[in-house]
Amino acid sequence: MRKIFVALIFLLGVWAHIASADEVNYLLGSGDVLKITVYNYPDLNLETRLTETGTISFPLLGEVELGGMTASAAEKKLSNQLESGGFVKQAQINILVVQFQSKMVSILGSVFKPGRYPLDRTMNLTEVLALAGGVPADGSDMITVINKSGKIEYDLRDIVKNAEGSQNINLVGGEVIYVPRAPMFYIYGEAQRPGSYRIERDMTVMQALAMGGGPTPRGTQRGVQLHRRNPSGVLEVIKPELSELIMQDDVLFLKESLF
Repeated sequence: MRKIFVALIFLLGVWAHIASADEVNYLLGSGDVLKITVYNYPDLNLETRLTETGTISFPLLGEVELGGMTASAAEKKLSNQLESGGFVKQAQINILVVQFQSKMVSILGSVFKPGRYPLDRTMNLTEVLALAGGVPADGSDMITVINKSGKIEYDLRDIVKNAEGSQNINLVGGEVIYVPRAPMFYIYGEAQRPGSYRIERDMTVMQALAMGGGPTPRGTQRGVQLHRRNPSGVLEVIKPELSELIMQDDVLFLKESLF
């Protein structure tokens, strides 16, 4: 038990180190809110937001461009300008990013908390989905990520199986993540549990019938009808094989037994 506890502490320490390293390397951008403290000069302390062009208005210095710099580099730049201007000797400055607004992602669709979220560090796809509360039961496994290059689908099941794989991409800000509803099928008639159900991977008609509880004592699976729209959009009624794969929006109808 002690070894497990020590291992957990070690992993938490590694994660904290990675997170802090990401924050150190974070590049300031428009919309970020900074809290700037000048040691021994409280009149120069301020909380300000970077403009669209990545600048701030600083006392005595006027407009200063900090966009694209790390907080550490921005501290040095302000210190140098205060010292070279003869305003402060040996200026000691601390910059804290209060709000990370320059790197935002939008999460839409079937998640618990859709919305826009700031990236305060390098985050992968599963971490960003966690910000939105995760994917509910009616959410699809296939997730679309839209960025400047276009849109790509990612398989959440593959990501969960291999969290360190190439599917669990890192997000840099500006992406739109869309989680569609899972494909559904419907079952009615003499079924134990008629209703709508999520289509699982490679689900067959037999598995779909089992999900609906099978036929009632008055029903029979020998007379199952499958209502499906063809590529032209025309609704067709077919008698499926039990091994046939279920498709999105399929409707299964269980007939009443004649005997």
